[in-house]
Amino acid sequence: MIKVENLTKYYGEICAVNDIGFEIRRGEILGLLGPNGAGKTTFMRILTCYLNPSAGTIQVKDFNIREHPLAIKKLIGYLPENAPLYPDMLVFDYLQYVADIRGLDRETKRRRIDQLAATCSIQEVMHQPIAELSKGYKQRVGLAQAMMGDPEILVLDEPTSGLDPNQIIEIREIIKKIGKEKTIILSTHILSEAEATCDRVVIIHKGRIVADSPIEDLKQSLGKESVIALAFRNGDFAAVQNTLSRIAGVAAVEKAEGGDGVLAVNVTCKTGEDIRDLIYRSIRAQDWLLLEFVQQTRSLENIFRELTREK
Repeated sequence: MIKVENLTKYYGEICAVNDIGFEIRRGEILGLLGPNGAGKTTFMRILTCYLNPSAGTIQVKDFNIREHPLAIKKLIGYLPENAPLYPDMLVFDYLQYVADIRGLDRETKRRRIDQLAATCSIQEVMHQPIAELSKGYKQRVGLAQAMMGDPEILVLDEPTSGLDPNQIIEIREIIKKIGKEKTIILSTHILSEAEATCDRVVIIHKGRIVADSPIEDLKQSLGKESVIALAFRNGDFAAVQNTLSRIAGVAAVEKAEGGDGVLAVNVTCKTGEDIRDLIYRSIRAQDWLLLEFVQQTRSLENIFRELTREK
């Protein structure tokens, strides 16, 4: 569906995108992750033919961004971080205006506006001025305009930025519903959102791709360390650390934040083997009062920090 090849973009002497390449399959929801300044927005602007690359190219179906920008624009619906809305217009009038720009005939225009009002759950605000809408409703209207031409590809740059938790969940559900029919590229800083919504993630750091994988595969591929969280009633950290550090396969024993009278400890295991039984036996032999014994899974947030931290 989309093939990115050796894509590079310079702003003067600053390299925003540095020789990246990957493919996006039809019907996939791809999460584009990275810290501020990583190059995510620059990539999206090149894909939507708003910017020209310094080198490399992107192929969308049978079209090349350098040779067929107009044809590609017709295939893509784009919602930038700041939705392109006219605050003085009514929602219905604005969507009619967008439909006219897209060249929809009268019958198709009315039917499409009705469909998008239902899909984006904006029926109750169709005759309100955009300026009076909440941020959540404005994002939904922006999403409706991006979908007006029934594009095969949706490009969404931080679609839940500035929304409250309830609004984030609502927008997320809309994206998942749309993703059953369209290819979606979703840029976000909310890692839980990517984990809940996306089929695959591409993580960009300083203009380069540092990871490209389905989320579960990514969790399993980055090393075999795991962490076991323990909690004891009135335990002595020095004694716990000394005992557990002797177990083969334990890489580190660190104190964590616990409540009053509770010693919380994180045990990092350096092998791929399950050594929980060895840890439990060592604890039982000491006759400590164990309150908690939980093997933690590697979160996308932890992986993201590993891949994008300054070294």
